[in-house]
Amino acid sequence: MRRTKEDALQTRETLLDAAETLFARQGVSRTSLQDIAREAGVTRGAIYWHFEDKADLFNAMMARTTLPLENGLNALDAPDRPDPLDDLVHSALNVLQQVEHDPRTRRVFDIATMKVELVPDMEGVRRRHIEVQDNCRCHIKGCLTRARELGHVRAELDPESLTITWLALVNGLIHNWMLDPGRFNLREEGLRSLTLFLDGLRPTGTPPARRP
Repeated sequence: MRRTKEDALQTRETLLDAAETLFARQGVSRTSLQDIAREAGVTRGAIYWHFEDKADLFNAMMARTTLPLENGLNALDAPDRPDPLDDLVHSALNVLQQVEHDPRTRRVFDIATMKVELVPDMEGVRRRHIEVQDNCRCHIKGCLTRARELGHVRAELDPESLTITWLALVNGLIHNWMLDPGRFNLREEGLRSLTLFLDGLRPTGTPPARRP
């Protein structure tokens, strides 16, 4: 029984590896389930044993890499941290560093941003994107709200608007870097950009923070 379960888990991982390879090579819309089955060395029926459709397979491929990053956002919810803005920077830098230095993370982000079309049969992917974004927004907004309560952010600034801007900045950095990875150091330029943004939120007379 244990061997059967292990075999099933191994087949699932093989399918995810095959999907990741083909999506990166030829794009999501040009990759069929039959292509993935062939790449994995299994039948098409094996795919349907593990996944409902291509959107479900795509989301599982993404989750394998991005869930640890999403779970890292939980640290932003700690109510007793002395500097929520510092926590926010560290969280973003962790993502940027993973994208820059981990091949699988970089490949998966490339697929998600450059090689998938949100056509009707990929509606599940669009819903998952929205779910992830909403989760990120919730953690980040909470962090910025606590920073404002501590006096680290000007009282008139709206955490919801700041959250949207923060996500646009981080996503924009990743997108631009992935177009031409050799053009700039993602973590270093990310640190400069994020620090510049956060220092602009501080009350008048507050000295800029020293960031790692």
